[in-house]
Amino acid sequence: MNIQEYFGRISYNKSHKDADLQTLTAVFQHHIQAIPFENLSMHCGEAIELDLQSTYNKIVRKKRGGWCLEINHLLFWALQELGYDVCILGANSYEPAEKGYTAEINHILLKVVIKGDSYIVDAGFGGAYQMWQPLMLISGKDQLQVPGIFRFMEDNGTWYFEKVKRKHYIPEQSATDFPDTPELGNIRKIYRFTLEPRHIDDFQELNAYLQVSPDTILQKKSICTLQTTNGLLALVGWTFTEMKYNYMEDTDLLNITTLTDEEVEKTLKDKFSIVLESKLVP
Repeated sequence: MNIQEYFGRISYNKSHKDADLQTLTAVFQHHIQAIPFENLSMHCGEAIELDLQSTYNKIVRKKRGGWCLEINHLLFWALQELGYDVCILGANSYEPAEKGYTAEINHILLKVVIKGDSYIVDAGFGGAYQMWQPLMLISGKDQLQVPGIFRFMEDNGTWYFEKVKRKHYIPEQSATDFPDTPELGNIRKIYRFTLEPRHIDDFQELNAYLQVSPDTILQKKSICTLQTTNGLLALVGWTFTEMKYNYMEDTDLLNITTLTDEEVEKTLKDKFSIVLESKLVP
């Protein structure tokens, strides 16, 4: 395992002498624009191992992506190698359908401390709720990024992470076809977490559970998303979406295409640079 090989994977070739915020932001942006959030292994009959060597081989050498447990674990290793004060945290995702947070921790994220300031770094949420830069761990402050406004709210040691939603413009649909924002208004809750440090081994059971539980979204849908320079690409089942952020004021542009089985494989290769070793069942 070699940090230069990792840099090659994320196309990062700038200086990394200083473990400062500028370098962290640059490495992070290269990471999310090169490594897709994907659960394709589950839909190819491949087991997902949670040890660092397996994750490194899969993402760096085989040029695959992974889900939060893999992507953020790899980033944790890289930031440690670069000399950052970084630790793993666990979060409970918000489930809009249930209107609540999961009972069990089902997500990992990273906390990085630079010159006494804490930042949350999470490369593993994917889709439209993926942060593009490290976020200062500060309660109640709106932090504007290209994907939208993110904020943390702290209550009695529990931190809540949320994003202000934007409208969607889908060229093929008239405005009346598209449900605008649900009854929650324009805030989308993402997850909640505490600052208790975790170890990757704390997530072994979760890793096993997510691969067999028929109830999770990861089992129900094959997902591959990647951040671009101005939006994101998402392949969910046979549906391919290209999103451009802030195409018009407070509105994101969505182009949605339904693919055939053959086109799924081609799209993975052309848009996500993923070539699977086993047959995908979308």
